[in-house]
Amino acid sequence: MQEHFHFTTDRVKLQKQYASILLFVSAQLSSIQIPLQRRNRHLLKQKDEVIITIHVLGKLLGFTSERAWHRFVIGNLFPKDLFPERSRYNRRCRALSFAIKWIRHQPAKRGQHHAYAVVDSLPIELCHSARMHRVKRFRGIDDIGYCASKRITFYGLKLHLQVTDQGLPMGYVVTEASCHDRVAAETVMTQIPHPYNLGDKGYISQKLQKKLYEEHRVAFWTPVRKNQRIRQSDAWKQWMKRKRKVVETVFSILVDSYRITEIRANSVSGFETALDGILLAYSLVVLGLVER
Repeated sequence: MQEHFHFTTDRVKLQKQYASILLFVSAQLSSIQIPLQRRNRHLLKQKDEVIITIHVLGKLLGFTSERAWHRFVIGNLFPKDLFPERSRYNRRCRALSFAIKWIRHQPAKRGQHHAYAVVDSLPIELCHSARMHRVKRFRGIDDIGYCASKRITFYGLKLHLQVTDQGLPMGYVVTEASCHDRVAAETVMTQIPHPYNLGDKGYISQKLQKKLYEEHRVAFWTPVRKNQRIRQSDAWKQWMKRKRKVVETVFSILVDSYRITEIRANSVSGFETALDGILLAYSLVVLGLVER
């Protein structure tokens, strides 16, 4: 139905969303001191902040097809002669990936003032299970992994994400599907360190907990296995289970509304740019800077 999206679009709401994102991006982009080197800079049809805003707005509206999104932009926001053509727009988005990542990092820092953070992983399946042994997309980067919570074997990537108690995404790492949660846990939690973190049973490791506290002053709590000597009260188990639900809610929103598992990019740079755009759009909604 994305081809018919313009028939049901609220133009006033769309303009408000665009203006809100542009205001935030322009304020953050002015702080970046490293200019993007390019030839014929004076011939650009739109500035960098407009390109980034359009990219983030597309992720906010749930578009997965760059072709459909470009067609929507030139039909509702800009005349065709005042906006770059599709391939030029996509190349500029990838060239501005460092700026998008830096801008996303700024609202993520606000999560350090929240009560606690939760770490979990999300499988990103890139093909149907029947094609996993002959697929060519991201060959050599992805592999086959197992998701214990869903009890499925999949081919693709795994997103390790840290979110706060208010649902604000902070640090993240994308690994191959077979990567264990404990391997990426330290990298995720030390990008934007939060003093209090919660995890599920996939992160159980006394060695990891000790290292995080001694080197980064990060307290990391997980449930315990039945065969461990450590005992936890039922009240503590219920409290942790209730507090960890926030990350499941965030994953549900990212999958259903922002289509984070349906990124169509065939290159690493394109995939990373789309992922940062989705997380930035969601962060702005969580902080109340943009209306969903």
